[in-house]
Amino acid sequence: MAETEQQPQLYLISPPELELSQFPDTLARVLDAHAIACVRLALDTKDEDRLSRAADALRAVTDARDVALVITDNVPLAERLGLDGVHLTIPGSVRDARKVLGPDAIVGAFCGGSRHDGLSAGEAGADYIAFGPVQGKTPDDDSFAEAELFQWWSEVIEIPVIAEGNLDRAQIAALAPFTDFFGIGAEIWGQDDPSAALTALLADM
Repeated sequence: MAETEQQPQLYLISPPELELSQFPDTLARVLDAHAIACVRLALDTKDEDRLSRAADALRAVTDARDVALVITDNVPLAERLGLDGVHLTIPGSVRDARKVLGPDAIVGAFCGGSRHDGLSAGEAGADYIAFGPVQGKTPDDDSFAEAELFQWWSEVIEIPVIAEGNLDRAQIAALAPFTDFFGIGAEIWGQDDPSAALTALLADM
């Protein structure tokens, strides 16, 4: 996943639950309509069989379009299935994942709003750092990654950064100068036409 000096690239995050008879076709339509750099399989299950079947179904779609496919946290499954890499929600596990998956795999780390965790994961060999959510779910919710974090990171650190979580048109427009990727998932999958929803979400970028 190469960072761009132009506008940020797009990184899709799967729903936590998906119907294998329908979602691959939905994903294919989104990938055909938009330039997507990477897809993350992020199911809310530990069931190896369900994860394997989902990974195989999504990989048939992503491979045909030369799009990378990573899986959340499951390093052994990423290795066994030959996926492009792993997205880690425990940033301290970057070094171990790299040892298992090798130098060519994508190893990314979600670091919430922590600059320290981001720097530590980067030093351990992460290919990208994800910060988020970018805004709280309610006006009183202050557990989010501030815009200043993305601005500082873009000015000081060379490791690509992903902005994800609770994105809307205003946040995308505001963060576009300071992030390399937008991680988009829940913002579009609940819509009748996810591809059109993505187009609308990016209208101000």
